[in-house]
Amino acid sequence: MAAERPSENHVENPFEFFLEKLGWAVSDVGRTMLPRLDRHAGQAVPTVRRIGAADLGEAMRKGMADVGATRDDVLFIGLIYPLAGLVLARLAFSLDLLPLLFPLASGFAIVGPFAAVGLYELSRRREQGMHVTWLDAFGVFRSPAIGSILGLGAVLLALFFVWLGVAYEIYLATLGSTPPQTVAAFERSVFTTGGGWTMIAAGIGVGFLFAVFAFAISVVSFPLLLDRDVGITTAIRTSLRAFAANAGTMILWGAIVATLLVLGSIPALVGLIFVVPLLGHASWHLYRKVVGEPDDRSR
Repeated sequence: MAAERPSENHVENPFEFFLEKLGWAVSDVGRTMLPRLDRHAGQAVPTVRRIGAADLGEAMRKGMADVGATRDDVLFIGLIYPLAGLVLARLAFSLDLLPLLFPLASGFAIVGPFAAVGLYELSRRREQGMHVTWLDAFGVFRSPAIGSILGLGAVLLALFFVWLGVAYEIYLATLGSTPPQTVAAFERSVFTTGGGWTMIAAGIGVGFLFAVFAFAISVVSFPLLLDRDVGITTAIRTSLRAFAANAGTMILWGAIVATLLVLGSIPALVGLIFVVPLLGHASWHLYRKVVGEPDDRSR
């Protein structure tokens, strides 16, 4: 009898699983990343304005106004995010993937801009004087740029998977491959051992790099695609230019987002019901301040 190939009975660890899914995502997104010459050739590149802390405050105020104007609908949408977080947390406990619980929660900063695209649509419609309900969030799927929006979302999702894989490898390198038996045992190994503190330091440092990269390529990309069908390549380049031209302000904005997400996660992610809609709407108004029309040369 022919010998079985080892791969047939091989049980993938989480890192291998995430790498496999990353390969699928890259394969599917590759064609989307290519410029659509028939639609995007010859388009003028959007201009990027310089902004300051006062502009962040105004974007937050306008975001708050959007939340107030569409309170019931937006809070209903916001309810989805803490529920999804709780489901992921329960899944982590069920699959003995407790070490990935924090990476799962912190990884929301990576995929958050894509998850909030429906909120951008609500702000866009309200800006045009339309009456909006939560169903209008699904208007994103009628956007001419839906392929680019989904493609960029897949890029962020792939980055999220890579982050989870790297976080798991950090855990293996610092605390070993034996899964924790209880939550209390895991907490002791994390907070009372040298390996645990090394894992915390390495995880925060590496996670910060992932978050900054994701933030830089997406801070204005999704609102720009929703507003103008410029293609995924132009959207990412514009986002990188916006980040570079306003580095200090963008770092401040990233700190505000991170702080509100942390506060919104206490207790039991309930605060995200309000925080996520606020940040989503504010991000749209921030995009309006940063990105100008191609013939707008103001800085």
